[in-house]
Amino acid sequence: MKARLLGGIAALLLAVIGTVLLVTYVQNADHRAAQGLEPTNVLVVQEKVPAGTPVESLASVVELEAIPSSAVPASAVASLTDLKGKITSVELQPGEQLLATRLVEPDELIRGTVPVPDGLQEVTVQLEPQRVIGGKVKAGDTVGLFISYESEGENGPAQTKLVAHKMLVTGLQRAPESDGTTGQDDATTVPQDSLLVTLAGNDRDAAKIVHGSEFGKVWLSKEPAEAKESDPLVFTKEEVYR
Repeated sequence: MKARLLGGIAALLLAVIGTVLLVTYVQNADHRAAQGLEPTNVLVVQEKVPAGTPVESLASVVELEAIPSSAVPASAVASLTDLKGKITSVELQPGEQLLATRLVEPDELIRGTVPVPDGLQEVTVQLEPQRVIGGKVKAGDTVGLFISYESEGENGPAQTKLVAHKMLVTGLQRAPESDGTTGQDDATTVPQDSLLVTLAGNDRDAAKIVHGSEFGKVWLSKEPAEAKESDPLVFTKEEVYR
């Protein structure tokens, strides 16, 4: 009888201790969850912002929103006040938080320029790295300009043509590398964002670049002075297969 009584008391004590531990754990979990959900005010991009946009122009395209702190990066920006004079290093997309790491001094973004030859004009085009020889191009290089157009129904198949030879690259803008590859061999450094490439050409060349950027796709090849030139065909799938 006494043994059963002692066993019952021990079971009751264990139940009480277990309940206390469970309640404590749940309370701590609720506290941890509440800490992660505590709102933090950050600036959120409302519309697409091109690379190279001054901070002074961002006020009209960002809004302060309350975001759970667990979803806010350490570099998130809540005010533009202390960032005047900087520019966006990459294109910003609607819905993303504004990060200080995407804002740089203007001279950090511009990677070299060369003078424009007399009689030529400059046009800037924004291209993904694979369209700019993997980003391995610099001011002073000369490039071939390729333009592709998709099929337009009954108007013919998709087409590609080299439309200009040896266009001079007068400027290149790209985001500074932030992946720790600075100082490594160029072969290991892959640009993560689009590049702004400025080309010098005559009025016809400039018009080709603008039209290709607006209605087609632009590719550049590295075409040094000694590269052979020809008058290439307009390439369709049939020409490629020959």
